[in-house]
Amino acid sequence: MDMESKKPYMMVTIIQVIYTIMFLISKAVFNGGMNTFVFVFYRQAFATIFLAPLAFFFERKSAPPLSFVTFIKIFMLSLFGVTMSLDLNGIALSYTSATLAAATTASLPAITFFLALLFGMERLKVMSIQGTAKLVGITVCMGGVITLALYKGPLLKLPLCHHLYHGQEHLHRNDVSDGSTSWLKGCFLMIASNILWGLWLVLQGRVLKLYPSKLYFTTLHCLLSSIQSFVIAIAFERDISAWKLGWNLRLVAVIYCGFIVTGVAYYLQSWVIEKRGPVFLSMFTPLSLVFTLLSSAILLCEIISLGSIVGGLLLIIGLYCVLWGKSRERKNSGVGDKIDLQKENDVVCNEVKVVIS
Repeated sequence: MDMESKKPYMMVTIIQVIYTIMFLISKAVFNGGMNTFVFVFYRQAFATIFLAPLAFFFERKSAPPLSFVTFIKIFMLSLFGVTMSLDLNGIALSYTSATLAAATTASLPAITFFLALLFGMERLKVMSIQGTAKLVGITVCMGGVITLALYKGPLLKLPLCHHLYHGQEHLHRNDVSDGSTSWLKGCFLMIASNILWGLWLVLQGRVLKLYPSKLYFTTLHCLLSSIQSFVIAIAFERDISAWKLGWNLRLVAVIYCGFIVTGVAYYLQSWVIEKRGPVFLSMFTPLSLVFTLLSSAILLCEIISLGSIVGGLLLIIGLYCVLWGKSRERKNSGVGDKIDLQKENDVVCNEVKVVIS
């Protein structure tokens, strides 16, 4: 394998590392007391600052006029698919762990497929092998989410953080004895966040047909989300001191999520999709779960439970069943496959561009 053929594998690995750092650094600032709503506002504001000059420079002449109806549709997409999804995700992350966030994100392709099925945008031929694989995949993914939420099992200790585990293990067992209310609440919110995210993925393709200027579309999403998240944040957090960033990890976190995740990760994902297609990119999504599982245990000293590992494995298995089924359908589609793949690449490029913002 020459260097050119290795590049897609290197890029997808870098992408998953970027997401791993995002999960870890977000969890760290929430542990440090940063308000989740304030964090989402700053993240979207920094993303807008990053994207606005690019949109003005590259697409100011080619951007079509924006009608009021299209603006309202983009506003609603931004409200539910970006602002509320990120806010719910932030609250859930403060209740649970970076590992759970990575695990539910790994199941997003299956969630999106299930929603597309409900909206009649996907077909499921149960009598075919590929249809059965997709159905099994969705079922296994749901089993993985239920396992993450309801089963913890034995605690797995890493020697590197052994001196911190005594106190944390005591707290952990107290949580279990109390019914793990916060964990269950966090799991429910995380699932709700990903359903909104998946719903946005299914619906935003239609809006992009009305307003095909991708960079302007993304920038407008970030701008509207910044305004929406500011209103929500100011309603829940009136203390001025909670809004101060300073030269600390909070500033690093919002800059990283606004610039690196929105800018670098988008570019790399678009490049990978163009070279190898969306299925290739999706197949490496579970890497972020593996990286986050190990990193959160070492760097954040999070306790890894057997339930987290089992649930994560079920999510990965379910994801690959869905991807395998879709891959078989694409191979069986014959001559029209290349056209369909190009259309799918275009749609997924648009999805990736706004999702990570």
